[in-house]
Order: sequence, then C-alpha cells, then structure tokens
Amino acid sequence: MVRLSHLAAVSTLLAATPAAAQTDNDAQVWVNLTATGSIKDRLIYFAEIQPRAADDASRLDQLILRPAIGWKLSDRVSVFQGYARVVTYVGDRDARREDRSFQQVTWTLPQGRRAEIQSRTRLEQRWRDDGDDMGLRLREMIRGEIAFARDGRGVRALGYAELFVGLNRTDWNTRPGFDQLRSFAGVEVPVGARSTIEAGYLNQLADRSGRAVRMNHVASLALFVRH
Repeated sequence: MVRLSHLAAVSTLLAATPAAAQTDNDAQVWVNLTATGSIKDRLIYFAEIQPRAADDASRLDQLILRPAIGWKLSDRVSVFQGYARVVTYVGDRDARREDRSFQQVTWTLPQGRRAEIQSRTRLEQRWRDDGDDMGLRLREMIRGEIAFARDGRGVRALGYAELFVGLNRTDWNTRPGFDQLRSFAGVEVPVGARSTIEAGYLNQLADRSGRAVRMNHVASLALFVRH
C-alpha cells in the first residue's frame, strides 16, 4: 500500500532542484467550492469556483471558474473536457485574464476499507490576453487518503502532490520544463451523506522563468458538494 509519507518523499525530491535557487516566500489563503455529480447515466460534471488571496492574504490575487463535463468509463476511470476562466490581479495594474481548455483523466486504484489512491492527469491549452500564442501544460496529481478509524468512516488524513510541466514556449513567457509543484497535507471531513470538507497546508513551488523561485505557503480550505 502506498503511504502518504511516500508521497511527501516524492514531493521533496521533485522540489529539490528548483528550490536551490533564490526563493521569494508568501503566505496565502485558497478557498475552493466544487460541485460534482451525475447528469444522466454515465454523463457526469464538476464545477469549481476558487478565490485566492496573496501578499500575506491581504488582497484577492486570483479567481478561477472551472466547469467540466465528463464520461464515466468505469467505476474507477472518468474522462473530462473542461474550460477555465482565470483572472489574476497584478498589483495596482489591470487584471490579467486567461482562458484554458483542458482534457482530464481521473483513475482511482482499487481501494481498501481505509485507504484510497487516485491519479489525475490534465492537459491544458492556455491563452492569455497579454500574448498571442497558445501554451500547453501537463499536470499530474497523485492523491492518497487513509481513514483514522478502522472501519473506514469519519475523518481521513489526506495528502497529494501535483507536478506541472510546460510543453512549449510562448510570447507571454512560458517555456518547456518544470513549471510548479504543489504538495498538500491535511484532513478530509465528511459532511452529510457524500460531501466533504478538505483543510490543510499547501506548499506551492513555482518557477518564474529566470527570476527568483516563488514559494507560497497556503492555508487551503475546500468544500466538495456531491450530488
């Protein structure tokens, strides 16, 4: 069985090279409200709204709206086509807007009574209003959770690592290679029959194309409403 400690070790190893550069740190707060459910038979959906506060959580930094529609290939594998609208507030300047189309595959390994491992692979096509090129980015997340209770019910320990890799160079300053790494550790708390709250610490290590590496220390709170 893959343990959360193994995920943490992988995150540390992946982060070692970019972290060696000069690093700028910031304290942030990210909130995520996600609704998921079935439309009909195997046709499924999810929709997210994510406000994020930066500069020691003193101002709104980013707002993400991300709906997707998908098809359940089996009880363990689902595929999605989605769209994201990302608005980033850059200091006192006008907001920067980004549109993303993405394809996603979610795969859940056979689970025991207490533990679950999930993989999420996402390919993004990105357009920003400060450039003309389309950026391509691949994201891979490995997520693990384990219940504190032996019967698998109640609160669970939760951890994940998500690696972002740029696939091309654009006129708005993206390049192939490491883009960022997100590592999370926290808890998942059941709400009602199927919904959950996830709360914990998220570390975001981001490359900034030749400038100082950015490390964000994030208080993360997410509500997942499942229909």
